[in-house]
Amino acid sequence: MIDIMRTNYHTTKRHILDAGQKIIAVKGFSGVGLSEILSAAAIPKGSFYHYFGSKEQYGRALMEQYVEDYLQALEQLLQHADHSDQRVHDSARERLLRYWSNWRETQAGAEAMDKCLVVKLSAEVADLSDDMRLVLCEGTQQVMARLADCIEEGIGDGSLKPELEPQKTAQMLYQLWLGASLLAKLQRDSSPLDNAMETTLDVLALP
Repeated sequence: MIDIMRTNYHTTKRHILDAGQKIIAVKGFSGVGLSEILSAAAIPKGSFYHYFGSKEQYGRALMEQYVEDYLQALEQLLQHADHSDQRVHDSARERLLRYWSNWRETQAGAEAMDKCLVVKLSAEVADLSDDMRLVLCEGTQQVMARLADCIEEGIGDGSLKPELEPQKTAQMLYQLWLGASLLAKLQRDSSPLDNAMETTLDVLALP
């Protein structure tokens, strides 16, 4: 019975977070009122406060869930693809380009749930809530660290140039794509993402 209650608790909490993310990804955190979150999740106000003490606590939980989901998706993209011949593995370079290609496709699309909340909310929450800022800041650091690990793998497997500095390269590329995503949003044009991919291909050129 306790396990069922715990499962129901987490399922409902996740439902409220997902419902809010869909509209916050479009309108921003400040632009969405509590009543709109309640309506999207189809729950009464009392139920909301059972899971979250305030809208700011909800925002922190939303950021934490987003970072967790993002890191899981990143790990899947950077894993070796399944091959019928288990002796065949895709290189670290191929896995990195798979990640950037996925970024290009999702950020150029119209699906709100796929939009990068770091691009959408970082400037807003940096001034609004230090708790939310720290969650996103720590999340981006984890993303860059994982990318740096994969770049180091690429140097080791011979698919990337040995002169690359993993940490600096990961940071530069991640910042490049964040900026490109913001410009694509401002211009309503995917060309900044296309340019980011060209630069990424140059940086991650074969040895």
